Amino acid sequence: MKRLKFISPFLLMVVIASGLFGQDANYTQFLNSPLYYNPAYTGLYTGLHARFSFRDQWPTLPYDFKAYHFSTDIGDRNLPGAGGLGLSINTDNDGLGFIRNLNVGLSMAVRIHFSAMAVGQLGIRASWMQKSIRWDDFVFSDALSEKYGNIYQTGFVQPDRNVLNLPDFGTGGIVQFSNEPGSLSGTVGLAVDHLFEPDQSFLQTAKSPLPRKWVAHADMIFAVGSTSGFNVMEEDALKINPGVIYQNQGNLNSFQAGMNLTKFGVYVGLWYKGAFGTYSNGAMALMAGYRYVFAESMSLKFTYSYDMQLTGALQGTGGAHEVSLVLDFGNISLFGGGGHSAPRGKGAYDSRLECSPF
Repeated sequence: MKRLKFISPFLLMVVIASGLFGQDANYTQFLNSPLYYNPAYTGLYTGLHARFSFRDQWPTLPYDFKAYHFSTDIGDRNLPGAGGLGLSINTDNDGLGFIRNLNVGLSMAVRIHFSAMAVGQLGIRASWMQKSIRWDDFVFSDALSEKYGNIYQTGFVQPDRNVLNLPDFGTGGIVQFSNEPGSLSGTVGLAVDHLFEPDQSFLQTAKSPLPRKWVAHADMIFAVGSTSGFNVMEEDALKINPGVIYQNQGNLNSFQAGMNLTKFGVYVGLWYKGAFGTYSNGAMALMAGYRYVFAESMSLKFTYSYDMQLTGALQGTGGAHEVSLVLDFGNISLFGGGGHSAPRGKGAYDSRLECSPF
């Protein structure tokens, strides 16, 4: 049965013409969707990696917000620039739930060797972005009769454009480091998305630029009881992964800080999320998951998280559910420059920086 959405034409025009609903979706498990936040992650680890995330936010509201993200990238040290290539697809809804967004992007990164224990990557992403509105599900308030229901002709005139197709660009940088014993690893990065703030207004007589998004992030991994450094397939070692991410987009600032733990393939995590600006709120996120190892350098990780709203006007909205799937194929390459091992020496990379550590 078609779900009817009652809205006044005036309110709808205000929503369409404004940029109040122009913020990107925000995933709690940001470490499981790194290309979404920074294209410099493309090919950071050798091999083929595929990631899928689904987020259902505020499910108790009439218009819950669903977001889907898929990305895949391959790291091959025989590629030009010795970085990697990636593909990312993101779709979600915003406004009052009736505006649909689709973003498909290609990314690439180049690799810079600082030392045997530290590397950097610079990444860029070029995307095609589509925004669309479906009017068939709407019943406008001026078409309603108190006695007979939807019997009148609405006076609402559809906007000049129902579908927008726009180019979009992002860039970022990241530094990855490790210590000599192999018990400590980390990344620090900075990225900017929507570089040229594409106009997302459906009205040719108005402008609504998509605000530029700035992202700063850092995380570290401590391996306790590890005998072979950061081998993600080594389940006996306890790995502790604290992290933080800060985002600024338009009038919204948000941050997230917390920690994940894994041992014997089991993952648990606890994170605090805060947003401040036009609408301030705070939430606590709990995460749990498991990694199944198929074979050497092949694994599947499944994680689930739930956001509990603690403060702000969003209490009682049902929080948010999020699911992530991560597939790692460590030995796949395009030109023979993959795998988790490499010779040391001048210009060579350290093998511990090539294996996905968490």
